Amino acid sequence: MKYKIKSRIWIETDDNVLLGEGRVRLLKAIDETGSLSKAAKALKISYKKAWSLIDSVNKSAKKPITITSIGGKGGGGAKLTPYGKSLIIAFENINKKCWKFLDKEVKTINTL
Repeated sequence: MKYKIKSRIWIETDDNVLLGEGRVRLLKAIDETGSLSKAAKALKISYKKAWSLIDSVNKSAKKPITITSIGGKGGGGAKLTPYGKSLIIAFENINKKCWKFLDKEVKTINTL
């Protein structure tokens, strides 16, 4: 029998979640689609939930993570700020290091 260690990380500020796996997926979907509504559809979540998550992230961050433009004839849009992109990269690096550490540690248990 082989054991696995499961873990999820998130970054908090003043008891508010700044980033976690779900928020990062949403931010990446916004970056890919250029739209909050398209990102929500791609992730199969409601627009209201997506908007709430992004609003929470922007309020918890030091600087804006997304920039939105109002809809109209051509439709609105959303895109990530350079700060938002750098936070995603930082989060993913931390996550990779965490998984690497846990993979190493589980070997100790599996050899008992």
